[in-house]
Amino acid sequence: MHALDVLTQRVSIAQLSGPDITTDQQEMLIRAALRAADHAWLRPSRYLTVQGAARSRLGEIFLQATPDWQQLPADKQQKLLNAPLRAPLVIVAICRVQEHPKVPALEQLLSTGAGVQNMLNAAWALGLGAIWRSGDVAHNPAVAAALGLAANEQIVGFIYVGHPNTTPKAVPELEVRDFVTAWEAKTL
Repeated sequence: MHALDVLTQRVSIAQLSGPDITTDQQEMLIRAALRAADHAWLRPSRYLTVQGAARSRLGEIFLQATPDWQQLPADKQQKLLNAPLRAPLVIVAICRVQEHPKVPALEQLLSTGAGVQNMLNAAWALGLGAIWRSGDVAHNPAVAAALGLAANEQIVGFIYVGHPNTTPKAVPELEVRDFVTAWEAKTL
């Protein structure tokens, strides 16, 4: 697949299944993520891979970290428990924000986000499906603590990776001109 086709045709795929993602495929996804733009070479990103039975344990964390989870209807509890089971591999993208005189926290978060996008593109190029999810659990301090995050770390998202169960949906082409304006240089 041509690189520009990957960049212009990739779509998120939510319906994923096994077989498991191979070690070589996982390594390629992480390699792609590590090539993201990174001001001052801080390397702010790190990743946790969750597969097999660990996905069920992650679901338990999602449930138990939810405020007043015992009062949730059974179907909502089950949805939280089953969330990590939607794909054979869940990659937790984490940003380690570091103090730096020239690289603000926002740029470090953007670097991790760019890494996630590279990972999604690499999955597509490998013929895999992937989707970047976040939601309340990504911003829940109890989830962060259960996953062993340090005080300067935050979850950027959960990347679900697997083999597509469905044909990717057709996404309408966007008109570039609707998103670009030529700026005419003017002085103050």
